[in-house]
This record gives sequence, C-alpha cells and structure tokens, in this order.
Amino acid sequence: MTTKATALNSEITDNDLTLLRKSANTIRGLTIDAIQKANSGHPGLPLGMADVAVVLWMRHLKHNPADPLWPDRDRFVLSGGHGSMLLYSLLHLTGYDLPMSELQAFRQWGSKTPGHPEYGHTPGVETTTGPLGQGISNAVGMAIAERKLAARFNRPDFGIVDHFTFVMAGDGDMMEGVSHEACSLAGHLKLGKLIMLYDDNHISIDGPTDLSFTEDRLARFAAYGWHVQQVDGHDTREVHAAIIAAEAETTRPSIIACRTIIGFGSPNRAGTSRAHGDPLGAEEAKLTKRNLGWPEDKEFYVPDEVREYMGSTKSRGAEQQAAWQAQFTAYEKVHAQASREFKRVFGKELPQGWDRDLPAFPADQPLATRAASGAFLNAAVPRIPQLIGGSADLTPSNNTLPKGEKAIAPGDFSGRYIHYGVREHAMGAIMNGLALHGGFIPYGGTFLVFSDYMRGSIRLAALMGAKVIFVFTHDSIGLGEDGPTHQAVEHLAALRAMPNLVVLRPADATETVEAWRAALEDIDGPTALALTRQKLPVLDRSDSRFAPAAGVRRGGYVLSDAPQPQMILIGSGSEVHIALAAQAALAQKNVAARVVSMPSTELFDRQPENYRQSVLPDGILARVAVEAAVPLGWHKYTGSFGEVIGLERFGASAPYQRIYQELGITAEAVVAAALRSLQHSQG
Repeated sequence: MTTKATALNSEITDNDLTLLRKSANTIRGLTIDAIQKANSGHPGLPLGMADVAVVLWMRHLKHNPADPLWPDRDRFVLSGGHGSMLLYSLLHLTGYDLPMSELQAFRQWGSKTPGHPEYGHTPGVETTTGPLGQGISNAVGMAIAERKLAARFNRPDFGIVDHFTFVMAGDGDMMEGVSHEACSLAGHLKLGKLIMLYDDNHISIDGPTDLSFTEDRLARFAAYGWHVQQVDGHDTREVHAAIIAAEAETTRPSIIACRTIIGFGSPNRAGTSRAHGDPLGAEEAKLTKRNLGWPEDKEFYVPDEVREYMGSTKSRGAEQQAAWQAQFTAYEKVHAQASREFKRVFGKELPQGWDRDLPAFPADQPLATRAASGAFLNAAVPRIPQLIGGSADLTPSNNTLPKGEKAIAPGDFSGRYIHYGVREHAMGAIMNGLALHGGFIPYGGTFLVFSDYMRGSIRLAALMGAKVIFVFTHDSIGLGEDGPTHQAVEHLAALRAMPNLVVLRPADATETVEAWRAALEDIDGPTALALTRQKLPVLDRSDSRFAPAAGVRRGGYVLSDAPQPQMILIGSGSEVHIALAAQAALAQKNVAARVVSMPSTELFDRQPENYRQSVLPDGILARVAVEAAVPLGWHKYTGSFGEVIGLERFGASAPYQRIYQELGITAEAVVAAALRSLQHSQG
C-alpha cells in the first residue's frame, strides 16, 4: 500500500502545464536574483533543470514540508550541490521553513542558504553535497536503507516503508569514479526504487564535455543493469511520463537522461560553460528575464498563482503523512513489537541490555584487535538490529561479518551485511546514505591505508555528523610482509586532523570492546577504529598494575602508574605494549614512569581540564610518546622537553618484528628518549 497520491501521476492538462512552466520560471527568477545579490553562485544548473525539478516535486515527490523527518517521505538528493539555488527555491516555494529572507541572504554568513546544501543546517536538505559523485552514492545508501527497512517491517497489507529515492546528477557526477562504484553496486542489488534524473547538458567548467568525456553514458548504465530512458528535459510531459515509467520499474534502478540547456533562457550564456559558475551580471540578468517573459524590474518575484500552486504541497503532504500515520496506527495494533522497534531505530536508541555478555579475553592468549572487534560484533550485532555491516572485499581480514549473519542480495534484503566489492569510496558514501536515511548505524571495513581511497566520504561524514563507524584494520607497519604499499604511516595523523571525526586505536582486546562501546554510545558523529593485524598481549585487568579499560571512553587514561612518577610514557594501540616494556626497563634504572594509554586524542581533548591534568600533569615535564606512525600531533602532549618515537619514512616488507626493530620503534628507543627527556627537563 503506497501513500503516494495516484492522481498526481495522471495526465498533465494544459492548465497544469501553464502552472508548471510558470513555477519553473519562478525558480529561474529567484536563482538569478539570489546569485546577483550575492555576486556569487552557480546559475547554470537551476536554470537548466528547473523544468525537470518542478515536475518531480509537484507531481511525484512524496513529502511533507511541515515534517521534513517523516520516515516514509521520498528522499531527494541534489548531487550537483553547486546548483543549490534550485533546491532552496523548491524548499521555499513548497512551504518548508525557509523564508524569502533566507533566499535573499544566499551565501551569506549565518544564513540557511549556504553555497552548497548542508545536512542539518537547512530544513529539507537530505545530505551535504558539492563534492561531485557523493550525492549519487549517498542516494544508493538511502535506497538500500528503504529496501532493508521494508524487508524488516512491512507486512501483508501494511507497507509502512514504501518510498522512492530520487537523485539529480550532472555530467560532473558521472565523471567522478565514486559514482561508477556506487551505481555498479546499485545495479547489482536491483534497487528498483532508486531514480536518477541526469542533467545531460554536455557542458563542464572547461567547456563541452567532449573535451574529456565521450563514452556512451546510457550504455554504461544499461551494462550496470539500470533501466534507461532519454527525454527532452524541457518537455514537461516527456519528463512526467519518464518518471512514471521509472516508478513502475521494480527490479532495476532507473536513469532518465534529461537533455537540457545549461543556463536556459540566458541569451548570451545558455549552452556554454560561462553559464556554470558565475553570476549572469546585471545586464544579462535583465536579458534573461526578458527572454523568459519574466518581469525585469521585480526582484525575488513569486506570482500569486505559483505561490498558491506550489504551496499546495503543504496540504497534500499533510494528507499523505496522515494517511501513512493512520496505516501505522493500525499496524501498531496488529504488530506491536515491530512498531516499537520501528520507533526505536528511527529514534536512534540502542536496545536496552544490548551490552550484556560482551566478550572478555584471557590474558594468556594474545589476540589481534581486529579479531577482538570481530568477537565484539558476534556478541553485539544480534542485539542491535540497526547495525548493518560490510567490507570492501576484505571481510575475512576485517572480521566484519558476524557469525550467523548473511549478506543482502538482489531480491533478498533480509540480511545485515553488504559485500561492497573493491569499492572503498562508494562504501563510505553509501554508509553515509544509510545513516542519513535513518534506521541504521552502518559500519564497514577496509585496511587503514585504503582510507585514502574513501577520504572524501569520511570527510563528509564528519562534516554532517553522520553516525558511521569506519573499521580500519592492518593499522601500521605491524601488518608485516605486505610491505609499505599496505602499511599505514601517515594515515592516523591525517584522520586525526579531520574535525568531528573520532579516531580510536585500542591497545588490546579489552580496549577494543570499550572502543566499540564508545563508538555506539558516546559519539554522535563518525568514528574510525584503527585495529591491528598482529596479535597483541591482553592485559590482565584484574592485576592491580593495570587500570580498567573503561578509561578508553575518555580518550586517554593512566594505564599503569608508579609511585611519584618522574616521567610519562604515552602510547596508542600496539605501541602501548612497547611503552609498558620501557616502563619496566626504566624501573630497573630506578626511574619511575607512568604509562598513559591514549587510544583517542579527540576524546581526551574533550575531557575537563582537571581530568586531563590528572593524566598528564603539568608538573611532570619529562615525556615520551610512541606510535608506529608519523609523529605529527603528538608534540602537544610531550611538550618542549619531551620526545616522540615515530616514523619519518614508509615501512618495509619483512616480518613485523624485524620491521619494528629496524625502524627503531622499540622499548630500547623509548628508554633512551625517556632518559634524554628527563635530563633535559631537569636542566
């Protein structure tokens, strides 16, 4: 049972056509004026795709401007985020909380209309877009989420999850590699409720797309397994019919190539790269309005009939949501447990008791932290239904597939695992889409060194505050023989430099469980777990020498102390054990050292000053940090008298013990640095 009003799919009458065209020109006028006023922006896409947009929004899109978070709304993603004035105009005209004053403040400090759409900042914006290809890939994640939730919650006669994901994309999106990755997977999974409206205008910033982009795009999508159509993007009835056909296609995602003219209506710029990213200029703006039959002397003009017509979306959306709510109320009576679960996952709540019986690890059996992570998932995933995992073709290495779980497959979305293939970037962007859709906490694995391949998606997760968990195994030179191509050296520092991303590098199996707990309970945005391939000792927390691993959730804690410590040794991950060995060696020299485990500098820096002082008191000046990575970032903790034992080069191919020894990441090196630091601090 769908809540989409079937009357909207009826034939477009002549009166409808007049209103749709006038609405499109209203968007064009608002775009011209906002960009002129800001003296900054991209008019080409909004002018070119306005006809397509109004058909979609007025005749197909199921949404309620009064409730932008209605779970069963259709999702609309503007992948070409530079064309943001198209989206802002649509949101304003259809009744979202985006008044005209915000359009008039386009691209200005503090406005709700930034240069590119930002999730969580503007009502109705489903995802942050601008880096091309990302929006398409987010949309794939949203479409997977819809199918997954439908498989879990729908019942005969109760289609409480029944919506489409629409994405508007351009030539630049098509060129970006991440779109190839994501769209290939979408075709494989037969995401029939994903519909792409392709702005096929043959223009990029440098000029005509045939400068660099001449393949048969639609043949490519047909090969991916997509349903393919091609229309005149300025023919309203053609676009409408194509969307109807796409909505009727249930086993293939759809692409509708809308042949458009970039900068439509501009006498001197339409169809050229000059229409893409610069204001038209006062004279060309007047000429364009004149060419469109629009009042030249009226800025931010909205005709009354357009205001009424597009504003009717509010009442229609309210009716659609009310029909869905009535269905959900009936569903609650028949399927009480399922309805409670539906509310819980969309409320972003973890189930009560999810952390019962989490794994504990014997101290006499060394274990790689990637293996400990797998053990955690075996215990937690069955109790947290909104967790959905995956890997970029490294499942056995990442330990990301819990026992007893199965992967989703074409026609069967009952599983909770995604085989992304060797598509790291798409994996990151699809996980973002899953998180933004609602109902899921996605996690996905690859090697830490390959975070380079997905950095754009990680950055957007951080920018949006999306709750995504990146599982990065093989975190250092400790992976050994695969050599420097696979050994992360600069990656921890690079990820730590990213605002809003929390990096957690646990020191043993017990810390790994606490790192996962922090990722699920304590952190609102994205988390990167950095995990070892090599086995590490499991510290016996019943031994009074070692503090409880719960300190992980504060980012850094005193793991092993000494009476009246003279110096502090700081480590993360596998190098904590080197620090502990150095502590013992220093004790033999009558030097008392404190060992601090610092799995997350971000979480530590968030702690109150008095806590940070209790771990790293100003009075102890002699300090050494050790990490098998570039030293960047550690000097803020070691201070002017301290040293950092790290790597200033790439790794090597050999057994990992030999690599550590040859590259000087050893307890002996820490001891020598500690003694130098102590001498330096004492003057």
